[in-house]
Amino acid sequence: MRQPAEKHSRFLLLRLGPNPMPIETSHDLIEHILAKWTALIGEDYRAYRGHVYRLFNFCLALRRCTEEEKTKVAIAACFHDIGLWSDHTLDYIPPSISHAAHYLFDSGRQEWAEEIALMIGLHHKVRAYPDRRYPLVEVFRKGDLVDVSLGVFSCDIPRSYITRVQQQFPNHGFHRFLLKTGGAWLLKHPLNPTPFLRW
Repeated sequence: MRQPAEKHSRFLLLRLGPNPMPIETSHDLIEHILAKWTALIGEDYRAYRGHVYRLFNFCLALRRCTEEEKTKVAIAACFHDIGLWSDHTLDYIPPSISHAAHYLFDSGRQEWAEEIALMIGLHHKVRAYPDRRYPLVEVFRKGDLVDVSLGVFSCDIPRSYITRVQQQFPNHGFHRFLLKTGGAWLLKHPLNPTPFLRW
């Protein structure tokens, strides 16, 4: 019997072994949030949207999320790098957290503020996040690492799945944008080349 479609998403099912692993190709909340940033992000919009969706899917591959957890991942994914454009800085973690907090307050989800602040604030943490109260923090860190490393670090996600997600959401110059932004920052701040890293 055919299963009904998800209310807020559409899935492309990929059969990898005995069980299908889904790629979520569209998500209403992600589209709603990002739409408000289209003008500000400008020519980098397709690149960032693709990164958000790749990150979102990698997180879902790492953990069997509840609907509430999926919503948290979607929100964190939309806002986690937004400070690159809102504040034009490589030290983008604080403004990204601030924009997410404003959104959570406006949408009546302020009780998630601490968890999502940790997800955004530690997504470039070098070492694993050990606090089991918030498992999504480590899931989010790994999901971003998979995408930023172009799959070099797979975090145990099947490489065939990573490739299919990358094919579904082409890069559109996202990593080139990161290199350009990082290079411009380094020229001005040679003693602080990676302000987004956390140990």
